[in-house]
Amino acid sequence: MNEHQHGASWSTAAQATLHCLTGCAIGEVLGMVLGTALGLHNAATVVLSIVLAFVFGYALTMRGVLKSGLALGAAFKVALAADTVSIAVMEVIDNTVVVAIPGAMDAGLSSGLFWLSLALSLAIAFVVTVPVNKWMIGRGRGHAVVHAHHHH
Repeated sequence: MNEHQHGASWSTAAQATLHCLTGCAIGEVLGMVLGTALGLHNAATVVLSIVLAFVFGYALTMRGVLKSGLALGAAFKVALAADTVSIAVMEVIDNTVVVAIPGAMDAGLSSGLFWLSLALSLAIAFVVTVPVNKWMIGRGRGHAVVHAHHHH
């Protein structure tokens, strides 16, 4: 099976990663904002961000496939198959970057360091995840599963 049968171009991989990044970023930012605003411990903030990244990542995918007429359970299975690896890679990368930047987690919501660290972490996660998604799509996995149900 060749790459083009599953649309495993760099452009397709970047588009799939951008779709995933959107959900991840919503959850990640919301988690970091809530955790910081509530004064949660850094570990609790990271866990909250990861959970919300998966929730929003899956929700965005499900929104699209539900429009194609899939039942809720089937749409959830498509979202799991399409996004789990991509979200997991993004979350490992972006949380590692934010935690590794001295003072970023404790900088507070009004700090440029907080927001720049978060933006940098998401950008690095995007760059690292594009090749992962390209590899998966080329094998009929990941975002390729979504294309069986709707077109972007």
